[in-house]
Amino acid sequence: MYEPVLLLNANFEPINICSTRRALGLILNGKASLVLNGRGEVHTVKRTFPKPSVIRLDRMIKRPRPTIRLTKREILRRDNYTCQYCGQRLPNLTIDHVIPRRLGGSHSWQNLVAACPACNHCKGGRTDEQAHMRLLHAPQEPPSSARYLFARHLTDNMEWLPFIEGW
Repeated sequence: MYEPVLLLNANFEPINICSTRRALGLILNGKASLVLNGRGEVHTVKRTFPKPSVIRLDRMIKRPRPTIRLTKREILRRDNYTCQYCGQRLPNLTIDHVIPRRLGGSHSWQNLVAACPACNHCKGGRTDEQAHMRLLHAPQEPPSSARYLFARHLTDNMEWLPFIEGW
């Protein structure tokens, strides 16, 4: 009952991911309709319902374009859990300011990168040019596309791909 279900707007734009329980509640209340059933059925005492994989809201809802929040988890995800100085993939990565805050560096997508503790310590409070260290990739804000937003669920739910690709 807690498997992820892709929730689409009335125009088939991916909005969110909800649980199977929530999806069945939306369908039974007449607020959504089943688009894709690839998971079998849910049995109750009196009835049997198809277990949804993708549902679509019956009414269009307006909402602002989603943006990616600036968090440590998202910076690590953007940088593919790789140190941007030496290229190592370690479990204990830290966040480094390319231009240190004390030198006027901002707390933004363009100034934050993932770094291993050794590289972060070696760089210290200097810029990467002063420390003679080079970034593997220039930091930038990740795209707020549906594919990026729902990427962690796509490996287990490949049937969602046609609904996510267009957005």
